[in-house]
Amino acid sequence: MYINEIDVGELVNMLETSAEKLEIIDVREAQEVARGAIPNARHIPMATIPLRLQEISADKQIVLVCRSGARSGQCCAWLMQNGRDNVINLRGGIMAWASSGLQLGQTA
Repeated sequence: MYINEIDVGELVNMLETSAEKLEIIDVREAQEVARGAIPNARHIPMATIPLRLQEISADKQIVLVCRSGARSGQCCAWLMQNGRDNVINLRGGIMAWASSGLQLGQTA
């Protein structure tokens, strides 16, 4: 299965040009998110994605984020198998975001 991926630069561009059509979901565990997240991302831990599917917009582009991109990639695959074609994985995850010098904040 092909999973759509973007890098940090592409995400920053999307946030600058079409933030209203975009939602970022951080799938890390609570203790990881407490150390910092992409500002205004929603926190939905990976294990709860199947239970909270109805909370994930079908009308916006959804960018999934984890520490390195592996868990969020698995979430993208699961969501695609369950009929969602609006999901994108952030390549390199929060590590790539932070190493790019971008601000870490709190989830929404």
